[in-house]
Amino acid sequence: MNTTASPKAPLPVPPTDHVSERSRRARTEPMSVLALGDGLYEVESASDQTYLVDLESGRCSCPDHVFRDVRCKHVRRVAMEITEGRTPPPGTVAVSCYDCGESVFVDESAVTNRRRDGSDDVQATEPIYCDLHSIRPGDTVRDRETDARLTVVDVSNLRSDAVWIRDADCTVAEYGTNERYESATPVVGAVYPHATIKANGTVPRSLKVYTFPRTRLEREVPTPTEESDRSNE
Repeated sequence: MNTTASPKAPLPVPPTDHVSERSRRARTEPMSVLALGDGLYEVESASDQTYLVDLESGRCSCPDHVFRDVRCKHVRRVAMEITEGRTPPPGTVAVSCYDCGESVFVDESAVTNRRRDGSDDVQATEPIYCDLHSIRPGDTVRDRETDARLTVVDVSNLRSDAVWIRDADCTVAEYGTNERYESATPVVGAVYPHATIKANGTVPRSLKVYTFPRTRLEREVPTPTEESDRSNE
């Protein structure tokens, strides 16, 4: 999972003329922002110069701030991108959703392998999912191994190497078709065949609950109608 800088492009201009010249330039000039962690950001300006912004102290390494002691366009640009959801705020870092690759902002404590060499390689301590691909009981998922559709009945925090499958006399992690998935992955309970089960609903006795590593299951994106029905539950 890699953090990437925001695209080097201008931001959409808001419908107002009541902005300062530095704020206007911060929004309209092509810049790229990369979050480094600990409230620090690297900004590549339109002139290809790179500056270090400490957002929490409002400081920047550019001449405009160093010599004039003003809130420069680089500090303003970082603040704008955070407000508009393009750049992670202090204390968080952007990682990729395990299923779709969409950027998700998570607490810095949830990642490892941070480097400050301009090519930050950020590994999450466990798979991260965006809101669209997070799952809960009642969701329809697809088994990556068999392409079968299932219905989720339970989402657990228990690790795959800590949950025992009685019929197979092994843990979920040790089960043959699960060997390529991380043993620390949480376990999810689901039923075959695909069935409509509401969140916190009763599972019919005729349906056997199977346990899977979370990363083996991919949530099917619901249609607008299905999403509306889910929100009304």
